[in-house]
This record gives sequence, C-alpha cells and structure tokens, in this order.
Amino acid sequence: MPQAQTVAVVDDDLLVRNGIGTLIRSVGYRVEVFASAVDFLEANVGSFACVISDVQMPIIDGVALQSALRTKAPDLPIIFLTAFPDTSLREAVMTAGAVSFLEKPCDPSDLIDSVETAMQARSR
Repeated sequence: MPQAQTVAVVDDDLLVRNGIGTLIRSVGYRVEVFASAVDFLEANVGSFACVISDVQMPIIDGVALQSALRTKAPDLPIIFLTAFPDTSLREAVMTAGAVSFLEKPCDPSDLIDSVETAMQARSR
C-alpha cells in the first residue's frame, strides 16, 4: 500500500469528482476534492503530492490551472482527464510537464498507474 500522501481532485462534475476520489482512496491515498480550479488555488497547493484535474472547467480551465501551478508549486505533478480529447491540447499539456492526459471515462487502472507515476516523479 502506498504512503498516505494527499491527492487533489479538481473537477466541476460532482459525480466524477467523488468517483475519482473514491477510486484513489481505495488504493491508500488521502484525497481532497475541489469543485473548481479557483477553489484549489485558494488551498495550500504545496501540501499535495499530485493533482488530477479536468480540462474543461468554468472560470479557470485545466490548462490555466497548470500554468498557475508553475508559479505556486512548480514540482506538483498534474494528471489531466477530459471528455473532449484533442491532440494539440494533449501535446501542449504534456510538453508543459503533465504526467498524463486521459480520456473520460478512463480505465481505473490507467488512472491509478498515472497517480503512481506522479508519486514517483514527486519523490525524486
């Protein structure tokens, strides 16, 4: 079982947010959920081991969140989930340092593998 590190889940869809939180908790991580990037950025972002974020969100989308995190917590790994995959967007966020870019609904094992990869990157 992994060390109890905290994963932030940022998604404006309550069911998705809670479902991802439940999945990540089931493998031993602590989870905090946020309904928006605005809410997440108001938290102590440096206290998280990684972030799982939706791409399409009102006010601040996932790409803008990634950009803001470069200043606030540059080493914080981010995993993107989207229902609207786009090759150029994927390339942009991956080039900017995202751990992965998964399409909703994603295979739970792919998401868990991405979290494990993020945790390994964070511990280096």
